[in-house]
Amino acid sequence: MASKTILIAEDDADLQEVLRLTFEAEGFRVFVAADGEQAMKYVRRYAPDLLVLDVMMPKKDGIEVCQEIRRDGALEHLPILMLTARSEESDVVLGLGVGADDYVTKPARPRELVARVRNILRRSADKKGVESGVMISVEGFVIDPTRFEVRCDDMAEPIVLTPAEFKLLQTLAGNPGRVYRRGDLLDKVVGPGAIVTERNIDTHVKSVRKKLGEHGFRLETVRGVGYRFSDRAE
Repeated sequence: MASKTILIAEDDADLQEVLRLTFEAEGFRVFVAADGEQAMKYVRRYAPDLLVLDVMMPKKDGIEVCQEIRRDGALEHLPILMLTARSEESDVVLGLGVGADDYVTKPARPRELVARVRNILRRSADKKGVESGVMISVEGFVIDPTRFEVRCDDMAEPIVLTPAEFKLLQTLAGNPGRVYRRGDLLDKVVGPGAIVTERNIDTHVKSVRKKLGEHGFRLETVRGVGYRFSDRAE
């Protein structure tokens, strides 16, 4: 974790410096950007492992930057932590809805930000392991992509999922805590351009929850946005 590169996009010079010094003290390599256009330029130039992104910035705001990154095939998996002075629920939903991995409101404590960043990077590493075919182990059950099956401690036989259901569960469980929009899940589960509606995802989630039995609570609904996977105990 100490060798990771962080890009901080923040137009407040004082806060920018505090965050830079904090992350450098934790062993991170840090670059800073003062506006949205510079942030996009630096994302492409330095290929950071994570972007700390202020929402309210000149030239291009954080929402626009996040949307641009998620539309770019070469950048879409970049972890993003949004930082803003706005704390209304609608703003949180908007930030998560455009693809942010986490959302912190100002005034943010630097140590808390470091902890959040480490958590996101850990989840990102877990996700890469999933995409390479590594098993996902959660308390109570295991998702095994090599066998294409889900095994629960309290069930004698593996859970039978359809290919779409398995991909849905694998995607969500591979990045616990991250909120996925229905449209994003649709692209991952059935592929972009499929002639189906986003409500198909609701049907798949309902079916997976039922098949997981007492573990179904882990597929959480985020109202107005989509779904996420919880790795916490019920």
